[in-house]
Amino acid sequence: MASLDFRNTNTIWASVIVETLARCGLQTAIVCPGSRSTPLTIALARHPEIEAIPVLDERSAAFFALGLALKTGRATAIVCTSGTAGANFFPAVIEAYESRVPLLVLTADRPPELRQCNSGQAIDQLRLFGNYPNWQTELTVPQVDRGLLRYLRQTIVQAWHGCHAPTAGAVHLNCPFRDPLPPLPEGDRHHSELDTTIFANFFEDFFDRIEPFPPRSSLSGNSAPFGNLDSQPITTAIAQWQTHDRGLIIAGVATSTDPDRYTDRVLTLAQSLGWPVLTEGLSPLRNAVIDPERSPVISTYDLLLRHDRHRQDLAPTAVIQLGALPTSKVLREWLSDRDPQRWIVEPSDRNLDPLHGRTHRLYCTIAEITAQLAITSNFNPAQKSTPSTYLATWQHRDRHTRAAIDHLLQSPQLTTTSPTQILPLIEPQIAWFLAQTLPPQTPLFIANSMPVRDVEYFWPPNDRRIQPWFNRGANGIDGTLSSAIGIAHRNRPTVMLTGDLALLHDTNGFLAARSLIGSLTIVLIDNNGGGIFEMLPVAQFDPPFEDFFATPQTVKFDQLCAAYGVEYYAIDSLAALQTQVKTLPVSGLRLLHIRTDRKHDARWRKRYLTQLGAPDASNP
Repeated sequence: MASLDFRNTNTIWASVIVETLARCGLQTAIVCPGSRSTPLTIALARHPEIEAIPVLDERSAAFFALGLALKTGRATAIVCTSGTAGANFFPAVIEAYESRVPLLVLTADRPPELRQCNSGQAIDQLRLFGNYPNWQTELTVPQVDRGLLRYLRQTIVQAWHGCHAPTAGAVHLNCPFRDPLPPLPEGDRHHSELDTTIFANFFEDFFDRIEPFPPRSSLSGNSAPFGNLDSQPITTAIAQWQTHDRGLIIAGVATSTDPDRYTDRVLTLAQSLGWPVLTEGLSPLRNAVIDPERSPVISTYDLLLRHDRHRQDLAPTAVIQLGALPTSKVLREWLSDRDPQRWIVEPSDRNLDPLHGRTHRLYCTIAEITAQLAITSNFNPAQKSTPSTYLATWQHRDRHTRAAIDHLLQSPQLTTTSPTQILPLIEPQIAWFLAQTLPPQTPLFIANSMPVRDVEYFWPPNDRRIQPWFNRGANGIDGTLSSAIGIAHRNRPTVMLTGDLALLHDTNGFLAARSLIGSLTIVLIDNNGGGIFEMLPVAQFDPPFEDFFATPQTVKFDQLCAAYGVEYYAIDSLAALQTQVKTLPVSGLRLLHIRTDRKHDARWRKRYLTQLGAPDASNP
């Protein structure tokens, strides 16, 4: 018989939930401590095919689960007790919605008769997360009834499917339980039906027709089961694209459980059309450039498009947007100003056009486009085509600007304002250097604010297949460390690039480190405050800028690491950083602490972000 627990009504109910989830494909559950969730906790902890991980802080737990789901493409379950515990899941639920990450939220609750009567640890948990879940409902109070057990099974199946299709996101199930919460006898309310012999025939084939979902092929990127089943819009779009000799592909923010296939398909499309690919720093394409001289991958578009001559010379007539737009505000303003015809490739129903331009929607994936491309054209992926003049212009200006970046960032004298003063590392050097130093295929979690922008500006194209991960749905700093631990769990040795405020906002994530199977190296850029605000006009107004925007903290990171048992290393040079990241540990958590000068680095960026892409005699 399935892994069911007949000790009381709650144990049967909870074990049916968990067994159904296991049959659907649940592999990992993050469980927060609490009394009301006892039946779910025990059922998850005892199931042989589910990894149950205890995490104290609910917000951290939810982002840990989000990181796991982001990495696998499969929903992770998060469980908490009643009351305000579930409210701490809210930021991760929002991120799951915005980033289209599957997440199953199980909040335990008191039964209806103990609500709104001052019974303690009871709040209104119905629609706790507003409109952010894909679906939400409250389960009925557990009963040992054959009809209700069938209802429970099918509701759980529906919830699991709702996490993944038609658009991935969170599903919230509110789960009320009456006493007794532990697996104790129910006294006068004990049901004779709890006898396993009575239920033997009922449960014999109860779970037999539950199949794993989504299919393994869709998780690996072999198919696109939720995409556009009608090929005609794709065929029409391909025919229109082939009429443009000034077309761009914008490979925006992208995550994929199979980044190599995603990369190959984008490059196949680019080669077929002869178009350049403006590649976001968070796209796997930046890390799959084998032949830089011939590659259509363009990485310095933000720097180039700061100059009117480039903005005019490089203007496209057609744009294919893959996923969300890149981080670059400069690129967005240029597209808005030029307003070319734009096709947005996105299988979900989400609106990915903040520019409100002349857009066509293709409800499909890049896999479906390249499959149709092979059918409708004579394109041979092995054949090398001659780049168009438009592509060649992009390539020339991009290579020139990239060479200028490399020259500047490897010259210490240019990182200072005085020829006799050698300052510590500047922040842009860190992202630039990691791209060249991390072991191949390293998973890298990139924090929001300045780290993600330095990656956008300075991360060079390479062939190291480094795997970028991030929370770019809501663009917040919530749960940064916890998400990175989720990415690192049962994965290759992983690195996290973060600023000090993003790390401090989630120091409870260190509590989850005891459950980490794998390793995480935190590269901490500590500029004693919010460096991104130094780049904004509000930085001119101090006071109140320093106290209310930069918000410098006085945390001693070596002592913080000691409190959590985290290895600590002070880094004061690229050589020292290289020593620590060229080979990564196989287990444990450690922090590499790099102190920088926030105001100096802001001045540096303002100066060189404008100069690096400027037209000149060699880069006309």
